[in-house]
Amino acid sequence: MKLSTFRGGVWGVLRVHPAAGPGRRVTGLSPRCLPPVGPPTGRLFLRGAAATTGGGTNPKLASNFGKHSLKEDVPECDRSLREVVQSTREAMVTLLRRNPTIKPVLAIIQADEDDSALEINQKVAGMVGLNITHIYLTKECSEDEIVEEVLKLNEDPGVHGVCLQLPSSVLTSRVANALKPEKDVDGITDLNMGRLVRGDFSKGFVPPVASAVVDLLEKHDAPLEGKTVLLVGSEGPLGFALQCLIEGSGMVALKSQWSSASLQRQVMEANAVVLLGEGDIDVPPTWVRPGAAVIRCEDEMETSAKLGLRYLTAAYRIQNAVRSSSRWLQEQQYRPWQLRSLKLQTLTPVPSDIEISRAQTPKPVTQLAEEIGLLPGELEAYGRNKAKVRLSLLDRLHTQPDGNYVLVAGITPTPLGEGKSTVTIGLVQAFSAHLKLNSFACLRQPSQGPTFGVKGGAAGGGYAQVIPMEEFNLHLTGDIHAITAANNLVAAAVDARMLHEATQSDKALFNRLVPSVNGVRKFSPIQISRLQRLGINKTEPTSLSPQEVSRFVRLDLDPSKITWQRVVDTNDRFLRKITVGQASTEKGQIRETGFDIAVASEIMAILALADSLEDMKNRLARMVVGTSRRGQPVTAEDLGVSGALAVLMKDAIKPTLMQTLEGTPVFVHAGPFANIAHGNSSVLADKLALKLVGRDGFVVTEAGFGADIGMEKFFNIKCRASGLRPNVVVLVATVRALKMHGGGPNVSAGAPLPKEYIEENLSLVADGCRSNLRKQIQIAQLFGVPVVVALNVFKTDTLAEIDLVCQIAKECGASDAVPCHHWSQGGRGSVELAKAVKEAVSRPNNFQFLYNIEMPIVEKIRTIAQKVYGADDIELSPEAKAKVDYYNQQGFGSLPICMAKTHLSLSHMPDKKGAPTGFILPIRDVRASIGAGFIYPLVGTMSTMPGLPTRPCFYDIDLDPVTEEITGLF
Repeated sequence: MKLSTFRGGVWGVLRVHPAAGPGRRVTGLSPRCLPPVGPPTGRLFLRGAAATTGGGTNPKLASNFGKHSLKEDVPECDRSLREVVQSTREAMVTLLRRNPTIKPVLAIIQADEDDSALEINQKVAGMVGLNITHIYLTKECSEDEIVEEVLKLNEDPGVHGVCLQLPSSVLTSRVANALKPEKDVDGITDLNMGRLVRGDFSKGFVPPVASAVVDLLEKHDAPLEGKTVLLVGSEGPLGFALQCLIEGSGMVALKSQWSSASLQRQVMEANAVVLLGEGDIDVPPTWVRPGAAVIRCEDEMETSAKLGLRYLTAAYRIQNAVRSSSRWLQEQQYRPWQLRSLKLQTLTPVPSDIEISRAQTPKPVTQLAEEIGLLPGELEAYGRNKAKVRLSLLDRLHTQPDGNYVLVAGITPTPLGEGKSTVTIGLVQAFSAHLKLNSFACLRQPSQGPTFGVKGGAAGGGYAQVIPMEEFNLHLTGDIHAITAANNLVAAAVDARMLHEATQSDKALFNRLVPSVNGVRKFSPIQISRLQRLGINKTEPTSLSPQEVSRFVRLDLDPSKITWQRVVDTNDRFLRKITVGQASTEKGQIRETGFDIAVASEIMAILALADSLEDMKNRLARMVVGTSRRGQPVTAEDLGVSGALAVLMKDAIKPTLMQTLEGTPVFVHAGPFANIAHGNSSVLADKLALKLVGRDGFVVTEAGFGADIGMEKFFNIKCRASGLRPNVVVLVATVRALKMHGGGPNVSAGAPLPKEYIEENLSLVADGCRSNLRKQIQIAQLFGVPVVVALNVFKTDTLAEIDLVCQIAKECGASDAVPCHHWSQGGRGSVELAKAVKEAVSRPNNFQFLYNIEMPIVEKIRTIAQKVYGADDIELSPEAKAKVDYYNQQGFGSLPICMAKTHLSLSHMPDKKGAPTGFILPIRDVRASIGAGFIYPLVGTMSTMPGLPTRPCFYDIDLDPVTEEITGLF
């Protein structure tokens, strides 16, 4: 390996001595280590022309650079150096006053044996309190090796400036432009050079050499403003930089080559001459007019340059590094949005969802991220249209106040759905694209089961969609696939462990679980955790007694009490019950099990409720996969698999950024079932969005199914986990659903609507409003949150029906009720809803939970049944009672309740519409998701694996092999 590096942060001088071998021994270093880089700078010396044609040296200029102070290293009379150091020191003090924890660092990459330039940089850095870290490369290092070091420094948040102290032979364009422009304190990248040419100094950096030269020109005896400066020699980047700075300072810059026949005349006419490169070539003193300044810019890798300008160059480099630190700190602050909305051209009749989506060109996700204040390092792009957002954003904006928190819920839906997603998207389009208020939608990721089954996609609809809808509905960034892999790894671990325990002795199990590697046997960290839970406080494998070995190696899972099932993201009814272990290699370990759909996995619920990577890891470890024959719960951590699960889920925990049809931001993250789980998007997506929108912005998140299910779980489960409190509930209703609750005939997906739903019927509407709508408003009011009713208007709705719904909704306690036309008009059709929500958030909010978490499990279930569903009481089966007793015994009694019941009725009977009363709610079974953190009672039979209908959606989905366009999605 030709690359030899050492990283070390130092305040003082870094002394390096050659070692005996090819490597180098570095001494005198601070223990603090950081990665570094550094650009080569030109070394300068200044010579003044004589006052007469006889030549000689200008005494004043010579005195500036001929003597040294600071223990004979720094020129004692250099006014420029003192001024630059003083201003930089003041900037450093201001920087540390703003953030005392910041430690600005300049990294220098060096590829030669001469440390003089390093020592000069360190001395000047010491004057202002800047830390320097240093990387040595061998002279033979390759371009790839240098670029690798540069890229490491680019990603190191502890390094604020990088200097490449490299010979010109290896400082290629590729090396220079590998450096992030914001860390390029020598101004050598093409972008920074372009900024200089354009006169834009707000983001880029001026090469320190050029700054030093211009500084000296400006302080020359005779003022040079309006005078001519001749640049002789190379046409390289330094020449261009000098030309820009000289002309920007009010001087006239002319260029000439050493070979020019008119060089003597040009020198004699110039007020100052700057010599660029060309080794020892010089101009005769007799060519220089009296009082003119002559400056030579030599390659900084040469040792012949005078110390004075080397120190001044270093001072400007240090100044750039401090400026870079200040800019970095400023970048960490909250950024006001600069959102550019996309124009929406609505058509009548409204085209299909996929046609609308395809007609709009989304902004690049990197542009959207910049518009809403995300830093480039906080984004992980997945193609052009979507990106993961890193959780480090929460640390950066931890002091930023949250915005307003809006929950979209709904009345008890028809099997067709009532458009909560379209209302959510239409509302944020209205806020951001039309009212110019920051807003974020937070949506669940759809399962591919319903997408190819009967429901279709979940990207919204009409002119209120997330785009591209194909990417939203298919795969997205692979989170559901990660959940599938993690879930099935647990299932495989369960069956494998039972097989090995059934076929091996304690000693054989122990030898395989704790193998001897190179003669050393030791426990893994997760095995030590298991020993501690067992009360065995030993870390040396040979110290365990035979009884302790047996307890350690045997989980002793009861095959009849395995609760963990495999998952797949497809509607496959024939996987609901299967038999595994039938191959002869499984040695008779046959048992019945089954598959759930992937979004029903407890891992999905954990993803949605975790508030950090550490929290997710801990929740994964706590997942109970079954019960031992001794009646003890067995967890994923007992299986030794929880660390691997966290690895599989480490990217899935980051929300995915997308956009609406009008270019407003959306987070898509998690998609737990709303029956056996809580049915909300992730806590982390909401938290990130609340920081990004700012104090006066709005985050709109959606709860699955009706308010009695999704909203109740949002409040009692999600809000407990997140610590967040909503400001307002938007309750979505449709005329067709209200007619159904008012006594209309049943509807089913795929069948034509009965005439009651397409003709005006005020009686059915009124009855539905005074039953189901009233009850759902009352449920929201149980939690002390204002309610705005959003009537999702369909083309068959009449004006009289719309007015009647809004009137009765207000009579029932809604703070407002607004018809919404976002499906046909986009955000413009939800402007009145946005105004109503804005008004509602200003009203008093007396949020409270429905029950005390310490109440007994049965009492918590009873409270939900009576206050939310309207039941008279509950009735637990013997099996449910036994489970409640078991959970209490295991210490799970203080978990919140996640009721698993039908979403088609407030009761447990799907055909009972409106607001049923006088019923007893039967609790068939009680189960627990310990990792997710809730108990879920089963009301009736709940299917966790949907089946395909006679004619699934996939009949209409196809791909054009030429254009690669997808058809048939909706």
